[in-house]
Amino acid sequence: MGELQLLNDLVELYRKTATELPEDILIALKNSKDNIIQDLIKNSDLAKNLSKPICQDTGTPIFYIKHDKTYSQKELKEIITQATKKATEQIPLRPNAVNIETDKNSGNNTGDKFPIIYFEEINKGLIIDLMLKGGGSENVGQTYKLPNTELKAERNMEGIKKCVLDAVFKAQGKACPPYIIGVAAGGSKDILSFLSKKQLLRKLNDETEFESQLKQDINKLGIGALGFGGEDTCLSIKYKETARHPASFFVDISFCCWACRRGSLKYD
Repeated sequence: MGELQLLNDLVELYRKTATELPEDILIALKNSKDNIIQDLIKNSDLAKNLSKPICQDTGTPIFYIKHDKTYSQKELKEIITQATKKATEQIPLRPNAVNIETDKNSGNNTGDKFPIIYFEEINKGLIIDLMLKGGGSENVGQTYKLPNTELKAERNMEGIKKCVLDAVFKAQGKACPPYIIGVAAGGSKDILSFLSKKQLLRKLNDETEFESQLKQDINKLGIGALGFGGEDTCLSIKYKETARHPASFFVDISFCCWACRRGSLKYD
């Protein structure tokens, strides 16, 4: 595989991820009879048919890359940067990379640590997962320290559950539910924020008993689609735990709106 092919494939990955809902997300939405969700489905159908972004906020591009030793991380970063510039112009994507000191937008979705890229080495091949993470859903994410006296949450699974329910209640409809929610518990704070967001890449039907029960409890909050009330607050919740330091117990919660935009490429 040459650099030009990878570049073109990445531009197409951007296009497809920005304009087409993953099949598992679409199936979950179609299982609802809520009129608001039916409108969301119509929106996604129009986006796909017209090859236009599902949402005006085309998000922060986040890449999770697994590669073997034949690939250079430096070269992959350079190709991703080129593809991001082309995709921003051609699809188009909304320019979302803003310098915090000058408040100036780069205009092409590139900048310091933008796009965000994580690398992991594997034995063979190249796997690229892309998530386009909207700003609204990013803003309602929460990190908790257990025990939490305000929530009466202890260092156990019930305490984790209380943190998640509190985060969803505080979010209400600000981040365009029905949500997909990623949760990570243990320590430390930096790895948990990475893991909770990475859970959003998982397919919706990959659900444990704990996740299924917690989803039911979230939907009982009555927030509903786009915050207008009802039982469709959460499409799925994904949980991951890690070892922790004896003195620490953190819970990190990442939200994704109903348009959970993710796509992937795989090369043998």
